[in-house]
Amino acid sequence: MGFWNDRNVFVTGGAGLLGSWMVEELADRGANVTCLVRDWVPSSKFVGSGLDRRANVVFGELEDYSLLLRILNEFEIDSVFHLGAQTIVGTASRSTLSTFESNVRGTWNLLEACRVCPNLIERIIFASSDKAYGSHENLPYTEDMALQGRFPYDVSKSCSDLIAQSFFHSFGLPIAITRCVNLFGGGDLSFNRLVPGTILSALKGERPIVRSDGKFVRDYFYVLNAVEGYLKLAERMPSEDTNGEAFNFGYGEPVTVLELVEEILTVMGRTDLEPLILNEASNEIRDQYLDCSKAQKLLDWKPNYGREEGLRLTVEWYKRYLESHSGRKRLPASSEQ
Repeated sequence: MGFWNDRNVFVTGGAGLLGSWMVEELADRGANVTCLVRDWVPSSKFVGSGLDRRANVVFGELEDYSLLLRILNEFEIDSVFHLGAQTIVGTASRSTLSTFESNVRGTWNLLEACRVCPNLIERIIFASSDKAYGSHENLPYTEDMALQGRFPYDVSKSCSDLIAQSFFHSFGLPIAITRCVNLFGGGDLSFNRLVPGTILSALKGERPIVRSDGKFVRDYFYVLNAVEGYLKLAERMPSEDTNGEAFNFGYGEPVTVLELVEEILTVMGRTDLEPLILNEASNEIRDQYLDCSKAQKLLDWKPNYGREEGLRLTVEWYKRYLESHSGRKRLPASSEQ
C-alpha cells in the first residue's frame, strides 16, 4: 500500500507533456486521478496510452473558477498538481492575453478554489518555471533569486509564482512551488520545440531547424525525472520545510542549442544532417540554468535518467508514434492546458 494508493488527486494540464506522464505514474501507484483537459487531441499520449480511461476527465478551462471549485468538491480532492498552462514562448508573444488568462488567472482561480476547501486539500504542487526568474547575471539560479520576468511567457510565470507564494503567506495554503528547466520526452506534440522538432526532422531525413543563433544556453531535462521529483516533494507535504518553499529541478548541466541538436543527431545516427540556423528567436532569455542542490539535499532526490538515456527513450517514443500516425498529413500542437 503506497503513499498514493486511493488518494484523490487533481491534475491540471493532464493531457500535456508533463501532465500525461504524471497521470500515468499516479494511476500506476493506485491514485484516483481527475484531470482537467481543455482540448481533445486523439493523437496525444493521453489518449493514445489509454490514460483517458484510467482517470476522471473533466473538459474545461482554468479560467472557469466555478468548474474548478466543483471538481475539488465533487471528487473530494486531497492532492493537487497544477501543471496546466500555455507553455509555448512564441504563442505567448503572439497571444499575450490568452497566455495571461490561462497562466495567471488560471492560477489564482485554482488556488482560491483550494482556499475555500480547507478540509479537503492536503497538498498543492504548483509547476512554475525557470523562466519565472527572468534574466540574471549570476548563474546558476538559486531559489532565493528575484522573480523578474520581462517577456510575456516569463512574466506569466513570475506572476503566477508570486500568487502561489501569496496564498501560502496570506492563508497558509499547503503549497510548494517547482521551478523546472526545459522538459523533453515522448508526448510533446509541439513540434516547434527544439527536441521534438529536431527528432521529427531527422526521422524525415531533413535538416533540423534552429530558430536562434544556436548559442543560447539551457538545461534540458527528461520528463520522468521531473515526475519523480514532484512526487517526492508532494509526499513530504505538508511540512514546515516544504510548505511555501520553491524547489529547482534540472540536471545542472547546461548546453547550447547547437550542442543539444548534435547530441540528438548522434543518438539517431544522423550526424550527416547539418542544422539550419535561422537566427530569428526573440523574447527569450539567452543563458539560463539552475542550482538544484536544495531538492537534492532536502528531498534526497536525484535524476534517475541521464540526458543521453532520456534522449534515446524520447527518440524511440517518436519513432513508434510517427509509425502509428503515418497517414496523418499534419500533426497537432499542444498548449498543455
